[in-house]
Amino acid sequence: MDRIRTLGIIGAGRLGSVLAQLASDAGYRVLIARSGDPAPIARAMAAVGAEARTVSAVIDDADAVVLALPLGAYRTLPTEEMSGMLVIDAMNYWWGADGIRPDLTDPATSTSELVQAHLAGARVVKALGHMGYQDMAEEARKVGDPARKAIAIAGDSPDDLALVAGLVDALGFDAVIAGPLAAGIMLEPGSEVFGADVGAEELRGMLDGFANSRRGIVVAKARGGAI
Repeated sequence: MDRIRTLGIIGAGRLGSVLAQLASDAGYRVLIARSGDPAPIARAMAAVGAEARTVSAVIDDADAVVLALPLGAYRTLPTEEMSGMLVIDAMNYWWGADGIRPDLTDPATSTSELVQAHLAGARVVKALGHMGYQDMAEEARKVGDPARKAIAIAGDSPDDLALVAGLVDALGFDAVIAGPLAAGIMLEPGSEVFGADVGAEELRGMLDGFANSRRGIVVAKARGGAI
């Protein structure tokens, strides 16, 4: 696969809806699912250029799937159905939605690594979750625009990183490689990158400075000195 053509989104909340609009505007075929019957969201999703489907139908027909669910729901994702898929993890831990979950806040591992462990046969890339959905909706810009903002991505496969970088670029943002999937912890709540609405150079500076940040020191200690 040289590029993503049909983008699936699991999760039809605010982030999922914004991503559906951006992807549709960029020329992608967009399939989106909620838990349960897709009929209640069909009209709203059609208005942003997306097709409401069941989760299984989205997985079957999409070239890549974005996870825009509450993180605590990741174990409900169908492991066998998603085997071999490119999965873009945009989820983050929120205690209000997910409850008090020490397993989702362990600094020894990124939450995307937990998702990868559950979806053992899939190829997980962390992306599209550190910028606020309102900023994403308002900040998309064409290539070369001096006001263009950046989105960081983390993953273990150079080919998958290239595919996701192409998607990020098409959505209207510069892609910045943070590192392997384990480096996705730099994009999570508690880091300077989380919530950042900045250009590529400033975003790279935030990533470079993570190791010396309060969160970075905690992560390094938990990981035996490595981030």
